[in-house]
Amino acid sequence: MRVISGSAKGRILAGFSGRDIRPTSDRIREAIFSILYSRLGSLAGKKVLDIFAGTGAMGIEALSRGAAEAFFVENNRQAIALIRGNLAHCRLESKARILAEEAAAALFRLSGARFDLVFIDPPYGKGLVPLVLTMIDGKKLLAEDGVICAEAGKADPVPETVGPLIRLKMSPYTSTVIHFFGHAPEKDWG
Repeated sequence: MRVISGSAKGRILAGFSGRDIRPTSDRIREAIFSILYSRLGSLAGKKVLDIFAGTGAMGIEALSRGAAEAFFVENNRQAIALIRGNLAHCRLESKARILAEEAAAALFRLSGARFDLVFIDPPYGKGLVPLVLTMIDGKKLLAEDGVICAEAGKADPVPETVGPLIRLKMSPYTSTVIHFFGHAPEKDWG
């Protein structure tokens, strides 16, 4: 696993041994950021929220590409240690904040904060994406022109709308589907 682009390009990120946590592959991460770049342009100055952060690869990639700050939500101790180490290795600690707690508690604490880009990558098969989308909407965490990128297993149900959030695009991969959500689209997401 490596940082694909930006200030930390090429840096190797530490990962997990075993199968408890499943990081987003380099190939899928590269595709996600390509889609985001083609629709949003630069991430410069953006505020990012990485929920179920795992190794921190998504938030770190966003920081490397110019995001102003990233909040990492994770409750697994091993994952928190990896995020800290990966941030230090990429020299991005000053732009990061780690919330070492359950997603629901973190989202409650962040209520009213506005994020331009939100990543959601929960364990597959638990139906968490719709619940987290509902919480993001309820706590008003997404900026008006913000985008949510949610990763789910192919068998995981993800609705087309959650409150005012609309699925803008869906990209299937082997065992994973990436869903992009936002408010009413200004551009065609294809």
